[in-house]
Amino acid sequence: MSWLEEGWRHVWLPYAQMATAPLPLPVSRTEGARIILEDGRELIDGIASWWTACHGYNHPHIRAAVAGQLEAMPHVMFGGLAHEPAYRLATRLAALMPGDLNRVFFTDSGSVAVEVAVKIAVQSRLNQGERGRHRILAFSGGYHGDTLGTMAICDPEEGMHSLFAGLLPEQPVIPLPRDAASIAAFESFMEREHASLAAIIVEPLVQGAGGMVFHPPEVLRRLRAAADHYGLTLIFDEIFTGFGRTGSLFALAQAGVAPDIVTLSKALTGGTSPLAATIASDRLFAAFLSASPATALMHGPTFMANPLGCAAANASLDLFEREPRLEQVAAISAQMAQELEPCRGLPGVRDVRVLGAIGVVQLAEIKDPPGLRQKLIAEGVWVRPFRDILYLTPAFTITPAELSRLTGAIRRVLSA
Repeated sequence: MSWLEEGWRHVWLPYAQMATAPLPLPVSRTEGARIILEDGRELIDGIASWWTACHGYNHPHIRAAVAGQLEAMPHVMFGGLAHEPAYRLATRLAALMPGDLNRVFFTDSGSVAVEVAVKIAVQSRLNQGERGRHRILAFSGGYHGDTLGTMAICDPEEGMHSLFAGLLPEQPVIPLPRDAASIAAFESFMEREHASLAAIIVEPLVQGAGGMVFHPPEVLRRLRAAADHYGLTLIFDEIFTGFGRTGSLFALAQAGVAPDIVTLSKALTGGTSPLAATIASDRLFAAFLSASPATALMHGPTFMANPLGCAAANASLDLFEREPRLEQVAAISAQMAQELEPCRGLPGVRDVRVLGAIGVVQLAEIKDPPGLRQKLIAEGVWVRPFRDILYLTPAFTITPAELSRLTGAIRRVLSA
């Protein structure tokens, strides 16, 4: 296949050792929960293209919205100009948020959304003349992006970023306060270090790229209480967990608390195009208002609030309103819990856990991830093992039969 072999000499793949990486699978099209390869094979997609395609691929409502927007205006700069898709999307997102989370800053990737959240947290203090509180407290196992600023608030032992130790700003990373020992350590840390902190950042309920590690809602309530006590900005990174993945529209709803900033991306456009949002409280927004241009938030991606992405996101929100997505998530959760549970007794399996439309089989180790992936492909499914886990984050519109293909493939491969 000439385009693949010729292009292989020029592309640089993500998270891949290019000296040893095999040729990727050539895809001709996608539909629903399926990836159709150039050779005619169909794979059931178990991870919805890195958790983005929540409504399945090529949903006709999203496709029509993007096509209509393409005819009218594919893009226009957001500095000094306005367009209806972005302003309507901002209004709708704010209406879905708790508390006074009313100000939406659009970007084009999750990492940049987190960078903006950190900027807001720090600059809001600088604008009020408060110096010396610039550190961001993050947690072991956490992941918030691949840009330099976000790498600094990921777990420093996390394999993707450990190479850059010494280059990145040093940020405190401690265990999540989830049991007696870690709660005591957290409280001690806060008492000692709060004066240097600007914010706390956490992935609510699930640390995704850190290994799909779950924590209870009580952890989020504990963080909210600490942020209030010490006057810190609380950031919930809902880039993975947002839009139904954990069983509620946003994970924060299960804790019953409102953060000061929420970051969104991934499923925001239903997996159609890049778009991200940083949603801040009215209180934080007010800290940027003055007669001085120096207090403005100096950030503005070229494709900020891209109309095509905003049209897709508005169409995606339509689907959450019109179609029974959370009911589908509940059904997926029940089916995965039942069909993955037999894996618990297989050799090398350490844990099986399910939350919403996230199913995880944790192993003692995975010695050959590419080899394991090939075995799953032979079963007709697309699942990417990483760290020590096999996980499923399928489209919410996946059929029960398709989901059984995924769970069955995992059981058979691990039994072999």
